[in-house]
Amino acid sequence: MRAVLSLVGLAAALLVGCSREAPVGGAAGDARPATLAVNAGFAKEIDLDPAAGLADAKRGFIARPSGKITADDGTVLHDFDAYGFVAGAAPATVNPSLWRHAIMNAQAGLFKVTDGIYQLRGFDIANITLVEGKSGWIVIDTLTARESAAAAMAFAYQHLGARPVSAVIFTHSHADHFGGALGVISAAEAARRKVPVIASEGFLEEATSENVLVGTAMARRSMYQFGKNLERSAKGNVDTGLGKNVVYGAVGILPPNLIIDKPTQEVMVDGVRFVFHNVPGAEAPAEMSFAIPDRKAYGGAENLAQTMHNLLPVRGAKVRDALRWSNYMQQALDQLGDAEVYFGQHNWPIWGRERIADFITKHRDVYKYTHDQTVRLINAGMTPREIADTVTLPRSLREHAGARGYYGALRHNVKAVYQFYMGAYDGNPANLDPLPPKESARRYLELLGGADKVVAAAQAAFDKGDYRWAAELLNHAVFGDPSHKAARELLAQTYEQLGYMAEAATWRNSYLTGADELRNGPPKKGVDRSAVIEMLYHTPIERFLDAMAAALDGPAAEGKNLKVNLVLSDTGESHVLWIENSVFHHRRSAPASDANATLTLPKDAFIKLMAGTARAKDTLLSEEFKVTGSRIDLVRFFSLLDKAAGTFPIVTR
Repeated sequence: MRAVLSLVGLAAALLVGCSREAPVGGAAGDARPATLAVNAGFAKEIDLDPAAGLADAKRGFIARPSGKITADDGTVLHDFDAYGFVAGAAPATVNPSLWRHAIMNAQAGLFKVTDGIYQLRGFDIANITLVEGKSGWIVIDTLTARESAAAAMAFAYQHLGARPVSAVIFTHSHADHFGGALGVISAAEAARRKVPVIASEGFLEEATSENVLVGTAMARRSMYQFGKNLERSAKGNVDTGLGKNVVYGAVGILPPNLIIDKPTQEVMVDGVRFVFHNVPGAEAPAEMSFAIPDRKAYGGAENLAQTMHNLLPVRGAKVRDALRWSNYMQQALDQLGDAEVYFGQHNWPIWGRERIADFITKHRDVYKYTHDQTVRLINAGMTPREIADTVTLPRSLREHAGARGYYGALRHNVKAVYQFYMGAYDGNPANLDPLPPKESARRYLELLGGADKVVAAAQAAFDKGDYRWAAELLNHAVFGDPSHKAARELLAQTYEQLGYMAEAATWRNSYLTGADELRNGPPKKGVDRSAVIEMLYHTPIERFLDAMAAALDGPAAEGKNLKVNLVLSDTGESHVLWIENSVFHHRRSAPASDANATLTLPKDAFIKLMAGTARAKDTLLSEEFKVTGSRIDLVRFFSLLDKAAGTFPIVTR
């Protein structure tokens, strides 16, 4: 059974990364002249004075938290003072546009948005919005983790009064918006008081199932996107684009009991009139925006934020639909009514109907322009890389700070549009069946006369500030000759300079994490799935079985035809699992009479095994665990399933 453990790399359904014992800073270098010149050019693109944005980011300020948020074992999950250095003029090692944005995101605390609406910002990557209802607080989104949500709610109660939670609203199916639900209200209390838990159609399936199949890889890559292991400094992590950082704590969920299943649906929630709008399939598979007409407020969920969003996260995901996203923005303009304040579930609000309409219009046109110009160039025969080097936004969009690429990036987004329509293949037959990177790199080094010559050429490019070419050369050197220390160090320095220039926090974090791993190696530990156990209880068993199927070692399974019954003793649910033609199949069915073995155990025990929080040996010896038929065949069946550690190298091989 060992191979079954840790199959589900759920990664906090989105965000849990691999861990080191402590963040590593590495021997970070200074910004070079070419980097300084690029950063200086941003003053021509955008007003770098943060004063105007700070007025919005600070408006309605009530109180700021201090100290740390910790896990039950004392582990520090979030330090409110860690980003205290983000103030004043931009340091040489940070893109000044990103620095301006980071200053705004550094405004943490409790804020009054308008009468009866408050926000808690800076407790996690997302916001909690509190709406004052007739009998208590209507809580909109609940952060990533129980610990951060509990700290935020305690802080709100301290300053606003300890009213009961009268409803919970989930805007969409990403974990940073629902994972802290059990820190807001316990499942028992929510059930006892029949608290409305409101979400859009498809929310629970998407929230609990997203990333099950490739969650291990997504979790590993999310370290790069969010800069999890980088030191918080001007040479490290300064922001994520959507907020300061992710709290990697205990993730749970509350199943919705009121589903928004119409395109527009009005609901009275604890005496407050909400008008919900279903907007699935753009930023998230299940998502809804809403208006609170009587308070002249509009909530944009995450289709709207103070940044260009990503159409394809660097951590990996299914490609998002830019055209649909743009259409939702037009709908938002039509739905705005007489709203005088917009607030989102990331970043800070906007006041004034004219300013809100301009903000939404710019977002509409950023996604539409990105989509249309990419499609135009696809039809002109250009490849993804060529399109990325060609498309630039018009000045009217570039000058709007709220639509700059702090989280998404235009160059990455045009490639996403290409992939959405055309796939990853660019049409060039040379790219139909290229050599694997390591083998290709080895042959390039041989052709060019060895790693030393490649490093010398890369050094010349580096000295000229031609970092993209230096990175390409050095990537071959590192993959082709992993032991070449000079190549690794120069590539680390190259990634640092690219990171220092990056306007997108996600790109900066990726470059700097790559530099760190070139010097210090990949993480020693994989995903900690114990943090997501509460959410796994709500995941359909079929999703676990899909993950098991995707873990089958096909070559090892060749010629092996095995069948196992899985029976969950407490729910009566049963599934038949079988291997045929080196493929793992499953179906919900009564136990098969010709199965090699039948495994019977409670659902709770099965989920703990899948999450790796229970030891197989202990489970096998428990009275709840029963095997009929051939134990040897059962072990043979499960021994064919790979266990992914989630610590694979990315910048080295």
